[in-house]
Amino acid sequence: MLIGALLVAFLLSIFLTPFVGKLAFKLGATDKPSERKVHSKIMPRMGGLAIFLSFFITFLLFMKLFMNDFREQLPLLVGALVIILIGMADDIFELRAAPKFLGQVLAALIIVLWGGLEVEFINLPFFTDTLEFGVLSIPITILWIVSIINAINLIDGLDGLAGGVSTIALVTIATMALIKGDLFVAMVALIVIGSTLGFLKYNFHPAKIFMGDTGALFLGYIIAVLSLLGFKNVTMISLIVPIIILGVPISDTFFAIIRRVVNKQPISAADKSHLHHCLINLGFTHKQTVLLIYALAACFGLAAIIFSFATMWGALILVTGLLLIIEIFVEKIGLVNSNYQPLLKMLNFKNKP
Repeated sequence: MLIGALLVAFLLSIFLTPFVGKLAFKLGATDKPSERKVHSKIMPRMGGLAIFLSFFITFLLFMKLFMNDFREQLPLLVGALVIILIGMADDIFELRAAPKFLGQVLAALIIVLWGGLEVEFINLPFFTDTLEFGVLSIPITILWIVSIINAINLIDGLDGLAGGVSTIALVTIATMALIKGDLFVAMVALIVIGSTLGFLKYNFHPAKIFMGDTGALFLGYIIAVLSLLGFKNVTMISLIVPIIILGVPISDTFFAIIRRVVNKQPISAADKSHLHHCLINLGFTHKQTVLLIYALAACFGLAAIIFSFATMWGALILVTGLLLIIEIFVEKIGLVNSNYQPLLKMLNFKNKP
């Protein structure tokens, strides 16, 4: 059943993507070359619509086959539809930040208020008490969903990058869901994996179509929701699992904020200093950069799976090690700026005779 859902979504995506590309040109959903972008010709975007349609059709088909009543899943689908409409509008009309943000919040509100998806508490490590979020549970859940949506959107800068990183994150989520016996989360993740892999046939370098905000926002929404469905109301340690799974986009977003603060730029300002830009500046080719980031994302996924089986102290040691590795990597490639090297400078100072 699960493999069947993945294959159906994959084949649908391969079939639908060329038609969505033609539709994108007709609607004016195109991406023109600029100083901030790496492509040199006008490209159709809005390819994420093919991912969504493949997901939507496959989801309805398999839910109908194996569930007599799936009205409980309507909030997930309606929220996804809202995020798709916002993404399409942005790909066609290039919306300002405010309406895009409001659309993301609306999609999050639908799944939280209508779908009842909330992180209400966590169990604190080394203590028997739980930390109740109370009235903050809804704002915290919405903040998580909107943050992951934007993290995936920010990393969408090279052919196949956001799609591949999202697929790796979803593979990790599906694996952990199967380990826990959560077939619903596993099935939804596998359907989106199939949809995204079919699209990557046309989106991997050299790309014939971009997913645009339509795809990046949808993938971010689905990943955010599935990670909460799989790990909500659990221990503090388990709550870190989805953060590790999404280590690449979250780290890139976090250090983008740090970079703009250090360089005294507005946080919302666009730049050409994201992870993929830094790797290309170091001499890696387009394809090498994408594959290297895939490898980083896979390492985070593997770390998340190991982390979930670790003891309390083992988990804390693993997180500490990951944070140190991330910081050294960030300083080495100049993700903040070339002068930001506090840890390297400290280690160099200690190594001096």
